[in-house]
Amino acid sequence: MLPISSLRSRSSRHGAQAPAVPVSKFLTFRLGQEVYAIDILCVQEIRSYEAPTHLAHAPEFIKGVIHLRGVIVPMVDLRVKLRCAEASYNEFTVVIVLKVDGMLLGAVVDAVADVVALADDAIKPAPRFQGAVDTAFVRGMAQVEGQMLIVVDIAKLLSAEEMGLLQQTQDR
Repeated sequence: MLPISSLRSRSSRHGAQAPAVPVSKFLTFRLGQEVYAIDILCVQEIRSYEAPTHLAHAPEFIKGVIHLRGVIVPMVDLRVKLRCAEASYNEFTVVIVLKVDGMLLGAVVDAVADVVALADDAIKPAPRFQGAVDTAFVRGMAQVEGQMLIVVDIAKLLSAEEMGLLQQTQDR
């Protein structure tokens, strides 16, 4: 588990406080051995995993849909979307219900870890790779108590075409 980071303001030698660095909170979760973080403002709720209703001809990462208080919510398995090693569904598997571009989306992850507060300057740019490695959805990287976090921009993780497909499943 990752603890909530404590952030203290620094004082200059004249006793005046330095300008505050903007701080955001992130929900951390595990996919395999890696720890990811997502802006807490996107998170609607965290639920235990329940088997979704499968949709014919859906891409592999769309596991199906669930009925959540009168709304049909598409389920995306982030392990499949991010090409992680196959993980089994067990008692730790959870669904993070997210609001992305005005739409509810369930994200299946191995486990939820904690909530961390990160100063904007603590999030370093993700490395850029030539060729096959797509890091467009990675907002940056942050180090918390010796552990590297991959900070994800969920809106960039799914292409416009994929978001359109998910919107269609929700509109049914």
